[in-house]
Amino acid sequence: MSRRERLILTPEHVRIALLPAGLGSRFMALVLDSAVIVAVAGFAALLASVLLPGGAGALAGAAAGLLVTWGYHVYFEVRHQGRSPGKSLVGIRVVDGRGLPIGLEQSFVRNVVRALDFAPLGYGLGALVAQLDREGRRLGDIAADTLVIREAQSFEYDRRGPRSREFNSLRTPRVLRLLRRRVGLEEREFLAALCMRAEGLEARARFDLMEDVAKHYRRRLEIEDPRLSGENLVRGLTGILFSAQGPRETRPG
Repeated sequence: MSRRERLILTPEHVRIALLPAGLGSRFMALVLDSAVIVAVAGFAALLASVLLPGGAGALAGAAAGLLVTWGYHVYFEVRHQGRSPGKSLVGIRVVDGRGLPIGLEQSFVRNVVRALDFAPLGYGLGALVAQLDREGRRLGDIAADTLVIREAQSFEYDRRGPRSREFNSLRTPRVLRLLRRRVGLEEREFLAALCMRAEGLEARARFDLMEDVAKHYRRRLEIEDPRLSGENLVRGLTGILFSAQGPRETRPG
């Protein structure tokens, strides 16, 4: 069965296509991640047996193994924009149903349901459901409204639209660090499209849209500068993302 793209329509009426990952790449990512989990859990159990006597060491090792097994995927999905080490290596990641970064609650749900997907053996049920679903989702994805997608390829943009003024008050080490960690490729595409098409919007609609988007990124990137208008903030962030240097920290020479 061919995988069907999920089309997302942004508030600015920009269409973004999310292409579901195939079962082969997902299986390879699972194998790689499982190897990491086994290695880390084994090391934790060994360390516990060395540091703690008898039954206490065995109990602590079992608890550490359980924590690693269940916490591994949640940690990477929430803190690394849906990319576990295995997923990063094969070029896939987990997003929510709107193409945005996955939240803690969604990650918890999809990984709790992983136990059902594993039944009866080796993700048999999960693989069957994913094969039947047009978007390649296993039960955990369906329950949490998440999607495993292929990483998008790089695009060339007309940089005249996203360009911000030469002096950019947002180019601080803290904002640059948060931009790298919290703003994914789909969001960058949205910001670029918004800046390039803003001139064609009616003035009031443009103001309201820019303020709404800016409010989101003020909260997301912990920006507290009240002097920046919504549009200046959006254009400033986009200018950093699409500048030749990108969101890299600048250090004094």
